[in-house]
Amino acid sequence: MAEPENDTMSSNHIMETTVERIAREAGRIALAHFQSLATLPVEEKGHLDLVTGADREVEDFLIAALREAFPEDGVFGEEGGDVCGVSGRIWVIDPIDGTFNFVRGSQNWAISIGLFENREPVFGAIFAPARDLMITGGTDIGAKINGKPMPLLPAFDLSRASTGIGIHPSIATNDRLEVFRFLADELRINFRCCGSSALSLMEIAMGETDGYVALGDSTWDVMAGLPILAGLGVSHTIEWGHIDLREKLRFACGGDAFLTRMRPLLDKVSVAA
Repeated sequence: MAEPENDTMSSNHIMETTVERIAREAGRIALAHFQSLATLPVEEKGHLDLVTGADREVEDFLIAALREAFPEDGVFGEEGGDVCGVSGRIWVIDPIDGTFNFVRGSQNWAISIGLFENREPVFGAIFAPARDLMITGGTDIGAKINGKPMPLLPAFDLSRASTGIGIHPSIATNDRLEVFRFLADELRINFRCCGSSALSLMEIAMGETDGYVALGDSTWDVMAGLPILAGLGVSHTIEWGHIDLREKLRFACGGDAFLTRMRPLLDKVSVAA
């Protein structure tokens, strides 16, 4: 008879390989559209906030595939997908995180699949098809990049520090400017905005940045990346017990030294338009 720990490891491995397979298939669908951008219908959800036929087709595929693989679980997606389950687990998905980049022909976009259980993100897979990069990981599942274990991240070094930033178009100008002022004047660190929250979190996992600060991100933007990063020693400021999945988020993630320096900024800015 198998030990409970072995049962858990086997179950986690099956989940990980299943979700990775689903993410790669979703990536193939998205890439087909990416290679035919000239004929892809594009709509505006808001100023600088776009949605395409590719987003909807990929989300439809993800919902169907996740429901087939995990029939008792719910699914919640950016483009309106909201399927109730009976297990208490919810797959929170972003079919194309970085749609604006996608439409402009940039490679900075990704499929994001995160598992929300007991009011916490517990597992995630992020696949960047145009780069053929996949990272996975979560609770009791070590972080991997293209199937290989990822090392723990180095200690924070202010002399070469860098952070990703994500600011939704609805954020007030004063709050936008305060983010840039704080990073440039008070912390004096480098910053970058790649236009995809999922890829910003992937950059942390790969050691390219030390953290990420966001105003106006959605839960589907980060649900996959945060549990992967947790296994690499990265934490965040989100209190999931008080968050509705439809809420906009104001948070930072990184190592303890990074978060200590970022908290004063979060006290000054808001996600209100």
